[in-house]
Amino acid sequence: MSDNKWWEEIQNEKYDLPVDYDKLGWFERRAVREQYVIEQQNMCFYCDERLDQEAPERIREMRIDLDLFPPNFLKHPIHLQHCHKTGMTEGAVHCHCNAVMWQYEGR
Repeated sequence: MSDNKWWEEIQNEKYDLPVDYDKLGWFERRAVREQYVIEQQNMCFYCDERLDQEAPERIREMRIDLDLFPPNFLKHPIHLQHCHKTGMTEGAVHCHCNAVMWQYEGR
């Protein structure tokens, strides 16, 4: 059995979305995020722009208070958005869109 067999199994698993974010390990969160990217046809859940490009300028221009976020929050370009009230995933978003949703909209 390959050392990466568990990762191959996770990557091949299709989740019945949405799922409870808080019950996922980091590797499952990554697989769920990737599944959302595919199902959303590479479009951001929030701004409806391509996820393989930067968030639109109107989003990037908004002031982000990095003290509100974990270290390296903006390091990873695509995030898995989830509802902080229910814990359920909502979709894949640009890191800047995720910050705007959290800081300005409480999502």
